[in-house]
Amino acid sequence: MPPTDVTTLIRTELPRLAGSLRKVGELILEDPAAVTHCSAAELGRRTGTSQATVTRFCRAIGLESYQHLLIELAQERGRGEVSDWGSAEIGPDISPDDSLERVVQVVGSADLRAIQQTIERIDLDALERAAQALAKARRIDVYGVGGSGAVAQETETRLFRIGCQVRGWTEVHGAATSAALLTPADVAIGISHSGATRETLEPFEMAKERGATTIAITTDPRSPLAKAADIRLVSATSETSFRTGSIGGRHSVLMIVDCLYVRVGQVAYQRASASLALTDHITPQHAVKARRTR
Repeated sequence: MPPTDVTTLIRTELPRLAGSLRKVGELILEDPAAVTHCSAAELGRRTGTSQATVTRFCRAIGLESYQHLLIELAQERGRGEVSDWGSAEIGPDISPDDSLERVVQVVGSADLRAIQQTIERIDLDALERAAQALAKARRIDVYGVGGSGAVAQETETRLFRIGCQVRGWTEVHGAATSAALLTPADVAIGISHSGATRETLEPFEMAKERGATTIAITTDPRSPLAKAADIRLVSATSETSFRTGSIGGRHSVLMIVDCLYVRVGQVAYQRASASLALTDHITPQHAVKARRTR
């Protein structure tokens, strides 16, 4: 596991856990420091589960053993003691009485952690294959609804600017219709925090049936969307009070989109440069000039 915060990983995985496994995760997040002094059997007793359940929890979040979890918790605590951002005193919870300064610290810390964790966990080979496919694509579909729909539209804006024939679809009927018209020369991108949103999964699977290269961007590498994809790009989340699910993870998803955008620009450099040169004048022309005061 990369040297990043294990509590952030647990928060990311917690919504996908149920029953006894969720109880273990919740107790760890309540007091990570105390858990470092517990054996697996003791943690099992405290959660009303068992030592075997604690071991299963560790494997469910991608750790090899309970000992691995203890090491990660200790390292995270050490990083927190020497860092101003993301210190142990700045947790994800925001109360109604917290100051604006604390709100800024908590939100900023959460976003920085999510982006850093995404950078550390990203599969560079998958990112390269995705960029190469996008650069060569005859046509690109991007599917997403809700918060992911906003990211789909942002993806369209970026890639369209550098000469890609791309369309972001946020409505399932239009998305499915477009997916049915794709060919093996095309690419479909599915964006979903959970990786289980039916309105995104349906056109994504149809695009795959049509032979298009499929790219999934999600926080869950075991989700239906990820399993249906030819290429998987995994983002981290940054949940805090009032910012759960896709809202908390949007910055890290946009970071992946930006990396794809820049890499596609590199791969298709002549086309991207020509497209930018032809459009650079548009925004300045629509800027309102300030009036001079006498």
